[in-house]
Amino acid sequence: MTIYMVRDDCTEKRTLGTMTFPDSFVVQTLEDPVRPAGVKVMGDTAIPSGTYKITITRSKRFQRMLPLLHNVPGFGGVRIHPGNGIGDTSGCVLVGTQRGTFSEGADQTIVRSKEAMEQVQSRIAAAIANGEQVYLDIVTPRVTTSETFQASADATGFPS
Repeated sequence: MTIYMVRDDCTEKRTLGTMTFPDSFVVQTLEDPVRPAGVKVMGDTAIPSGTYKITITRSKRFQRMLPLLHNVPGFGGVRIHPGNGIGDTSGCVLVGTQRGTFSEGADQTIVRSKEAMEQVQSRIAAAIANGEQVYLDIVTPRVTTSETFQASADATGFPS
C-alpha cells in the first residue's frame, strides 16, 4: 500500500499538507518548515520529499505503538503521530482531520489529531496484517507560501 502526502502550504514556520490513502480516506498533515536541500535545523526541519517504508513499532518517547518511517536521509525516529501545533512536530509528521487556528491571527494548524491518528494507524496496521508493505510517498511542495496558495486555491484547498 502506498500513502500519498502532498505538501501544499509551506511557510517559514510550518508545512501543511494532505495525506491520501488508497481507499480515498484523507487527513491533513503538519510538519516543520521545508528547507533547501542540505539545510537542517535539528527538530525544526521537514523530512526530505521521497518514498519511505512504514512499520509500526513502539515509540520510546510516546510509550505506545506508532508508525515509523524508515531510511529518512539525515533523520532518525521519524514518526506519524498526533499533535496539533508546530511545537509537537520535532521533525515528525502530525495528522489531523482538518486545518484550523486556535486563535484569531494565529498561524494555521491541524485539529482533531487523535481522531485522525486512530484512522491512519488502523489503516496502516490492517495493511501490514494482510502482508502488505506500506510506503509513504511525500511530494515536493508546489507552492512556497500561504499567500501564494490562498491566491490560487479553489474551495477544496488545491491549486486551481
